[in-house]
Amino acid sequence: MGPRLSMDSTRDQVLRTQSVGQPLRRFEDVRLVTGKGRFVDDLRLPETLFMEFARSNYARGRILNLNTTDAENVPGVVAVLRAPEPGTLGHAAVNCVLPDMRLLPFPVFPAAEINAVGQPIAAAVATRASIAADAAALIEADIEPVLLWEDEEPVYRAAWKAGDIAQAFAKAAHVVRITIDHERLAPAALEPRAAMAFWDEGAQMLNVWLSTQTPHRARSDLSAILQLSEKKIRVIAPDVGGAFGGKASLYPEDAAVALASLKLKRPVKWRGSRTEDFLAATQGRGATISGELAVDRDGTFLGLRAKLDYPLGHWLPYSAAVPGKNAARCLPGPYVCGNVDIVLEGRPENTAPVGIYRGAGRPEAAMLMERLADEAAHALGLDPAEIRRRNLIPADAFPYRMATGSVLDSGDYPRLLDMARERAGYDEAVRLLKERRAEGEVCGIGLAVYTEPCGQGWESAEVRLDPDGRIVAATGSSAQGQGRETAYAQIVADVLRTRPERIAVAHGDTALCPAGIGALASRSTPIGGSALLRAAEQFREKARRCAARLLQADPDHLALTEAGFETAVPVHRGLTWRELARIAKADAQIAAEFGEGLRTVNVYEAEGEAWSSGCVIAQVTIDAETGVLAIDRIVWVDDAGVIVNPMLAQGQMIGGLAQGVGEATLERLVYDEDGQLVTASFMDYAIPRAAHIPELVLGKIETPSPFNVMGAKGIGEAGCVGVPAAIVNAAVDALKPFGVTHLDMPLTSEKLWSAMRHRPMKEGTRR
Repeated sequence: MGPRLSMDSTRDQVLRTQSVGQPLRRFEDVRLVTGKGRFVDDLRLPETLFMEFARSNYARGRILNLNTTDAENVPGVVAVLRAPEPGTLGHAAVNCVLPDMRLLPFPVFPAAEINAVGQPIAAAVATRASIAADAAALIEADIEPVLLWEDEEPVYRAAWKAGDIAQAFAKAAHVVRITIDHERLAPAALEPRAAMAFWDEGAQMLNVWLSTQTPHRARSDLSAILQLSEKKIRVIAPDVGGAFGGKASLYPEDAAVALASLKLKRPVKWRGSRTEDFLAATQGRGATISGELAVDRDGTFLGLRAKLDYPLGHWLPYSAAVPGKNAARCLPGPYVCGNVDIVLEGRPENTAPVGIYRGAGRPEAAMLMERLADEAAHALGLDPAEIRRRNLIPADAFPYRMATGSVLDSGDYPRLLDMARERAGYDEAVRLLKERRAEGEVCGIGLAVYTEPCGQGWESAEVRLDPDGRIVAATGSSAQGQGRETAYAQIVADVLRTRPERIAVAHGDTALCPAGIGALASRSTPIGGSALLRAAEQFREKARRCAARLLQADPDHLALTEAGFETAVPVHRGLTWRELARIAKADAQIAAEFGEGLRTVNVYEAEGEAWSSGCVIAQVTIDAETGVLAIDRIVWVDDAGVIVNPMLAQGQMIGGLAQGVGEATLERLVYDEDGQLVTASFMDYAIPRAAHIPELVLGKIETPSPFNVMGAKGIGEAGCVGVPAAIVNAAVDALKPFGVTHLDMPLTSEKLWSAMRHRPMKEGTRR
């Protein structure tokens, strides 16, 4: 059954003028659904060469010999690339968000040591992609297998401690424990990775087209790797077919394409396959997390101990440490608990790199707290909703400093729980479940209350008036299908009192847009939107002064209209945006005073971090004969602060929910004991289809963030945060009569069938 949607809105204060808050349809969709999108693989340049990689079949080994002769002799092959001389290339950056991090090598091609199956060891460049593929298959690598890494020194260690944890556990009435093994996940974007580069000899400029979330960071990394000035590199992210964190970092393949173009002085393109993405793109999750929660007789949370172990793969993407740090600092979630002892470690492994994936640590924190909350409720004989109610941070406590030091900006967590319970008919649903169980059905209900950090730091924006009269809003952020062009146009249009269609949004091009962080961590609306809001305000005042000069009027007497500026004193006169652009360009004095093209650039830094929150209630049924799980219904109330476009927000919620359902029920990457990837295609790695999306009831509240001028918070990752925990809690609730106390994801039919048969049922319960 497809989702049934119901949305409501309750807010205390709101930023709403003409466009912000309206469910406008996405402007970019017309182009994309009519086949006019421009992705990297759609790009064509004269005399383009094509690259294909030879990849390692071993998880770890020493390269004894690399024979490229046969590949070089294939007609149409222009070059074969292999590891350059040591010290020739630099390294991509790593965000060392934790102290004393140990960095791992980032080889474009390894010179001596292989550290993962699928690692590129050489590449063939040819006049046709098929020729390059045939030549790459002829590259012979003599590799001596070496034992896989074991008990390697951690790349990072960190700890968060607060309060008196020993006393908290000593006086506890109950201590509940849980260990959760998170499977690795593949981002599985619709568009696999792709890259094209062209060294323009005349302009002395390297142009690189990437399917990336972070064009400016990619430029910086290419500069470091190739030892070429950033001024000589232009990175362009055209249309990007999804990312989910998997395109947040520069890859060895991207650098190899750029290196080949520099060497051959011709355009070079690589289009990655789905299998190559499974083998060598970044993966997500994979952590093993254990926790202990101490509670008193009333169910009050007294103390939390947690140990978080994260796999990191064989090289570090830019945000390799972010998932672990996020998971740690998100604890103890939306609950009051002043005593914590949290230990985090990340270790290298002979696998593909592990980095950020939609949620990036937040889902792991939510899963731990929500599983512990359910186990505590069970130990005390309390309803799971009631134990949460007793421990949620009260609405009047914000801004609230957590025991880990993170500051929650705003929220009303008890209200989220109450609204979700009301929409789910929670009390009646619990009663009906008891009746169904008495009839032999296997069914359950589960809750999750979550918080998630959604934006801090800085972003840049530029608003300008082009000579043709277009108002251009350029952002350092980028887009991968979120509807960014529409939302940003709404923000700027409101400031300038015009229609969003009149705003042209520019993004994803380092030559045309101001430097920025990019699109990740649900920061683009809170931070990128705030930067645009401020830039638009500054542009409006600059344009007002310019128009006043030309109309010989007092700036305060100018009215801003959809078409431009008007004055009624002493006689009605007007000046359209097009006229203003034409005069400003032609008048040297005006251009000198106000800037050619009338432009303003704003670098905005948020005062703090925005934290979204929400409550999810899931109901499930498990087939007693087959173990097949059916998610009957999900009720979900979210707080993302000020919503720019409810339609886009709803789409992000449904998309995040789909990936949350996938993680909970279907998805996992599997390596065997030799480091071979067993799940290297969609024949083995299952992702959800439309039939897997349950009946869905959505609600929202809006508590604006005081830490950014938009008052906005993120929403794109929330479905991956709250939904899996609610589904797992519902499945465990369904199987409690069978003695089941915990289940790890994915909740496959085999796993659930085995749980029902390998564990004794409680007396008086029928199968």
